[in-house]
Amino acid sequence: MASVNKAILIGNLGADPELRYTASGTAVAGFNMATTERYKDKNGELQERTEWHSIVCWGRLGELANEYLRKGRSVYIEGRIQTRNYEDKDGIKRYRTEIVAQQMQFLGGRAQGDQPSAPSETASPAPSESELPADDDDLPF
Repeated sequence: MASVNKAILIGNLGADPELRYTASGTAVAGFNMATTERYKDKNGELQERTEWHSIVCWGRLGELANEYLRKGRSVYIEGRIQTRNYEDKDGIKRYRTEIVAQQMQFLGGRAQGDQPSAPSETASPAPSESELPADDDDLPF
């Protein structure tokens, strides 16, 4: 039986992307994005629930995210869910769940000072586990 690992999100950036490069020169951008669900509770009152997602964009997709995305901008992200584990400086095992973007589309008009809108992009494959930094200090985000 085949399996599927796919996440599709439309939301807004909580901060500008952070662009870094691996030791081998591969670009990697990371940012948090919010999705907000609106619903009526049992009393009929309108409620909101915001979920924050950690997004990682590799290669050219990361460079484009850094160039075109800014805090508050709407974006469509399609990718896979990935959980990494690492030990923090105190030796405690930590887990981080991220969406590794495979497609990205910039939504909405551009905000004042933004670059012109770019077309949607599809990512090249993310590095394999053996290509990722092993040391905490080398983690992308």
